[in-house]
Amino acid sequence: MESSEVQESRLSGLIAHLYDAAMDGALWPGTATRIAQAFGSTSSVVKLHGDRGRVNLLECTGNLVISGRDQAWADDWHRRDLWVERSVAYGMSRIITDEDLVTRDEQAHSGFYQEWLRHLDIHHMLGAVFTAADGAVGVLGIHRPRDAGPYAKQERRRAALVLPHLQRALRLGQRFTAIAQQHAAALQALDRFDTGVLVVDGACRILHASAMGEALLRGNAQLVVIGGRLSLHPPALRDRLSSLVRAAMNSASGRLAKPGSALLVPRRHRMPLTLELAPLRPAVSAFGEERPAVLVFIRDPEAPIAVAQLRELFGFTRTEAAVAAALGQGQSLEDIATDMGISLATVRTHLKRILAKTGTHRQAQAVALLARSVATGIAH
Repeated sequence: MESSEVQESRLSGLIAHLYDAAMDGALWPGTATRIAQAFGSTSSVVKLHGDRGRVNLLECTGNLVISGRDQAWADDWHRRDLWVERSVAYGMSRIITDEDLVTRDEQAHSGFYQEWLRHLDIHHMLGAVFTAADGAVGVLGIHRPRDAGPYAKQERRRAALVLPHLQRALRLGQRFTAIAQQHAAALQALDRFDTGVLVVDGACRILHASAMGEALLRGNAQLVVIGGRLSLHPPALRDRLSSLVRAAMNSASGRLAKPGSALLVPRRHRMPLTLELAPLRPAVSAFGEERPAVLVFIRDPEAPIAVAQLRELFGFTRTEAAVAAALGQGQSLEDIATDMGISLATVRTHLKRILAKTGTHRQAQAVALLARSVATGIAH
């Protein structure tokens, strides 16, 4: 028999772990084992019962894991969980044991006990049902075999201490998961833009770069990174960039700033890059204010256009898609003929087919459509 000090230490450790796991989902596996250990039990489960009989097994001890060939049988018993059904009727967020829910006759003869629980070597239960997100019923179940004896009042009291923390941890975990999904969606969206995006601080230190932003930094000698800081070549452009960053930082900090946020970066024998800067104002929370920053948008008019995407959009052949991609990048018909090693007449024939398939009537219209299509939003 563990001392009360050891039991209290296990309980405190479990509560702390619940909040740690809510903030870091990688810590969630093994939570059921911690719950079982804190109550001197052999198994534990945390699950959600939704509408239409859907059951989401959030976490359970290893001895409750059912083999794949018996999974349908296990799913059926989870849906028909007698303890859950009776607990809901008994009252939400009330700590109960099996003795509150079933009679000795049901323990002796019901299929729930004789088929399902006997297979899991479970007889006694301590737990509760509670309201969860989206109308689901949350379930905490802690179990041990018949020989271990029923749960006592002291164990009920300890379960009553843990339950509200489990509920809060689940709500926090679901909230953090939603935020993480939004964050991941935002980053993926940035990575698919045909515009490079950098986040810099007032010293031009790069805090984040999208996939296209990183590609543009690698592929353009005019964009210079020195010690993690964004700079431009020649020096006159560098000074202009620093001035625009300071102005944007002032705006982000709530101070008045001079107008002007765009910059042209010439390239030898190529069309220029265009840069636009925008203030990124900090969010305010009870845990401190985020620092202001500056968004730097970089556009390359010669950025590649996804040929495969053009074929999917407009039904082009391979050659038509290659010609269309070159047109969208601003190449002339003569340059396209030279680069592809075909005659100018052949290029014009492909142009006619491109006009027909895009529903445009002039080359300039087709170029505008191709350059602004979603095919330019694929990161290369």
